[in-house]
Amino acid sequence: MEIIVNLDVVMARRKMSLNELSEKVGISLSNLSILKTGKAKAVRFSTLAALCDVLDCQPSDILEFKK
Repeated sequence: MEIIVNLDVVMARRKMSLNELSEKVGISLSNLSILKTGKAKAVRFSTLAALCDVLDCQPSDILEFKK
């Protein structure tokens, strides 16, 4: 079982760069990159909410559970 991070897919659909998202959400590029590549061990709800607000999406668009 694993959690798949689809942040790169959502960003591509919105035509938003990592730099632009970092500035709008207020997350460092390095932390956003760690999240985008799926290497993050945890995500704060406040971070997830900010990402969803800026990307105009739902948490399920960013995170996916696979068995």
